[in-house]
Amino acid sequence: MVGLLTWAEPQKGQKSVRLEERHILRMRFLQAEIVKSPHPAVLRRRVLAAGKKLRKRGVTQAVLPEGFLFREQLEKCGLRPAGTLALRRSIAADWVRAGLEAAGKPAAGARVAVSAAALTGEAVRTVTELCLRHRYVLLDLPYGGEELCRQLRREYGVSLLLGPSRDQLEGAEALVLFDSRTDLSLKNPVALRLYDERQALPPLALPPEAEEALPEGADRGQLLAVLREAGALKREQIVLGSRKSCTDGEA
Repeated sequence: MVGLLTWAEPQKGQKSVRLEERHILRMRFLQAEIVKSPHPAVLRRRVLAAGKKLRKRGVTQAVLPEGFLFREQLEKCGLRPAGTLALRRSIAADWVRAGLEAAGKPAAGARVAVSAAALTGEAVRTVTELCLRHRYVLLDLPYGGEELCRQLRREYGVSLLLGPSRDQLEGAEALVLFDSRTDLSLKNPVALRLYDERQALPPLALPPEAEEALPEGADRGQLLAVLREAGALKREQIVLGSRKSCTDGEA
């Protein structure tokens, strides 16, 4: 089970930490409700107590509140924040398009470069989606790209440039990195570090009925990531755009 940490306003007679199960889009969470305090030391103790309670119930990862500042206390209990890497990689092609539009770059004719340490399923899916949307796609791999090139040409009639130089990677309008590249400046108009959860996610919207089921105050990326991984959300339900535009049917 995945944990869910939430804040609660102080009320008379209320426990400082309270556990209860709750369902979000039919997925079961173990929620730890922590009463707020103006004193950081008190909050740290309460977060530590909440982490111990969750861990005792077998929870190893949790969706945190937005802007959560007490991760160290959770680490002491053996709890980790819910990961977002799979979500980031699943939306990479849409993220590139949105980034190019925001930068004022024509998407169709833009050069999009992808660098990965290995040709994983996620990398194949991303490269395929990018090739269908953009005229020039460059793929930097240590090995294994030739068969993908042949497959894309055979199935879709699109071409892929293998083995781009560093200058070509630096000169691309969009750069997608599945793994860290310390030799690149990352000064491209769009540079996605799909390995780095510190990079801010783009706005993500859901259909209205799913949106209404989400609790307020939770880290949105973490929550959508675990819902998607559990099958409570389908990939096509997660679109780039504001929540308002999706509700209005514009996303």
